[in-house]
Amino acid sequence: MTEKITASHLQRPAVVYVRQSTPHQVCNNEESRRLQYAMKDRLHELGWSQIEIIDDDLGRTASGITHRPGFERMVTRVSLGEIGAVAAREVSRFARNNREWYPLLEICGIVNTLLIDHETIFDPRNSNDRLLLGLKGNLSAYELDQLRHRALEARRAKARRGELFMALPPGFIKTDDGRVEKDPDRRVQHTIELLFKKTLELGSGRQAALWFIEHGFDIPV
Repeated sequence: MTEKITASHLQRPAVVYVRQSTPHQVCNNEESRRLQYAMKDRLHELGWSQIEIIDDDLGRTASGITHRPGFERMVTRVSLGEIGAVAAREVSRFARNNREWYPLLEICGIVNTLLIDHETIFDPRNSNDRLLLGLKGNLSAYELDQLRHRALEARRAKARRGELFMALPPGFIKTDDGRVEKDPDRRVQHTIELLFKKTLELGSGRQAALWFIEHGFDIPV
């Protein structure tokens, strides 16, 4: 036990928060997940006997744009003063945006809950620890912003080369060499031509769709 961990902390359960950002990571990065679950052993070594694992957010990003029921449940329990420590392999697992990161630090400081990663025990009531946690949070947010920026620049570069394809509209296909062409199926071509014709004739896409339904035509999607 370190001097930061007191009887008050050990009397309350500790939580291990496990998260991976995408379903692809969940399927293909088992080692990362194993290391995250292994934080339970670290908490045992630090003196906790009551340890809970929250892994509801596997496959969910911590960028702040996705609902994370596990994170919300953890924060709720922390705010009630029920949790002595929250642990993650890296503290960026908790949040990679300042909107969620700093409120977590504030709540942990108020109710005397520690934050623990695989290397360090942080006490958010300690000014030095709070500074380090703030820097880690800002760095995580910065790294995420850089990843988004690089991804956007890559998409723009592909668009300039004419190689960026999102979901193609009905009636078009992407060839093996990357070109976009009309669907060679004459039935599809005829149906789309008829859809445009009926839209002009009836005055709206909605009326054209109703006409298709009434006459038993399938609308390509």
